[in-house]
Amino acid sequence: GTVRGRPRCGVLQPFYRHPSDPREPKTVTAPRPASLAGLAGVCLFAALAAAPAARAQQAPPRPPAEVTVVEVAPRNTPAQFEATGKTESSRLVEIRARVEGYLDRIAYQEGSIVKEGDLLFQLDPKPFEAALDSARAALAQAQARAVNASATLRRVRPLAQEKALSQKDLDDAVAADLEAQAAVAAAKAQLRTAELNLGYTTIRSPLTGKAGDSAQREGSLVTPGSAGLLTTLVQTDPMWVVFGLGEQDVLRFRSGVAAGTLKTPGQGKVAVEIVLADGRVFPQQGVITYVAPTVDAQIGTVTLRAEVPNPDGSLSPGQFVRTRAVNIELVDALMVPQRAVMQGAKGKFVYVVADGKAEARPVEPGQFYGDQWIITKGLKAGDAVVVDGAIKLAPGAPVKVTGPAK
Repeated sequence: GTVRGRPRCGVLQPFYRHPSDPREPKTVTAPRPASLAGLAGVCLFAALAAAPAARAQQAPPRPPAEVTVVEVAPRNTPAQFEATGKTESSRLVEIRARVEGYLDRIAYQEGSIVKEGDLLFQLDPKPFEAALDSARAALAQAQARAVNASATLRRVRPLAQEKALSQKDLDDAVAADLEAQAAVAAAKAQLRTAELNLGYTTIRSPLTGKAGDSAQREGSLVTPGSAGLLTTLVQTDPMWVVFGLGEQDVLRFRSGVAAGTLKTPGQGKVAVEIVLADGRVFPQQGVITYVAPTVDAQIGTVTLRAEVPNPDGSLSPGQFVRTRAVNIELVDALMVPQRAVMQGAKGKFVYVVADGKAEARPVEPGQFYGDQWIITKGLKAGDAVVVDGAIKLAPGAPVKVTGPAK
């Protein structure tokens, strides 16, 4: 008979039959089962893998992020138009000699402020005083001849009427009288010229401003014309500031005025403030008094000129400054703090609170105004824009508004 063996050591014992039995099986070895330690490790790994899922199912919902918001409201805001400019004298005068003469005296302090009417130079007046005396004497002679010619005419005219003298004698007397009067007029003109030439030897300041250095020294012979330059005066009150506004800014200004989004005070009333090279704002504001009618083809700018009061002379010609319009306004502009605007992969955006959740809103910022950013597209009046706490948000995240942004 066949006897089933007892399993031992993980090996199945075969059934035994008679050796002549053709169904006699061969011995088959079964796989050895894993050890207890291995089974424990597998169980531990499975438990660890299932733990996060269990915790995720049991984790409480994330609390709303605390944020501060600002409610967008339209308001008129100063528009930003800035440009680099250069100061110029509002009146520059070259002082030149009008007559030839020797320079007797330089009467001003070079580089100082001179007032209108102050003496600058004195040429030697003696030759011109003599010429004036001569002109006076020539006038006296001409006047004496004129008196004689008039008297002669008065005597000749009745005699000619009585036919005691010929018509030619009368004509000669009339011509002599007219010639004498003309000679008097010419002598008066020569006298006036002599007086002017004598006056030209005393050279006074035609304006109040800063005087440059003298191009001639005392004792030098000065002559009128291009070689007669003595010094240069520059008027510093008021000063001019000349600057160029870019073509894009000009187009933005014109389109804004046409669309009604820009409000201006009117021609000749646009004020500008002057920012000096060290960042200080000049205490006096200027007014734009000139706008070039054409665009500079080389640099693409329109030249403007502002007139700025400079009572203490602190501005000097040739300074580089920045000009900034101060009374042009953007009408109903929408602004948010700069820190509320964030940069994403597709551009700038802000978070807007809607129904207690954060909504990412793409925006198009314009210019800065202080710490605010003017938003030209993407927001509307009444939107609650997240200011503080936006870095912790994601689209759709719940939010808790703790108050308005400061």
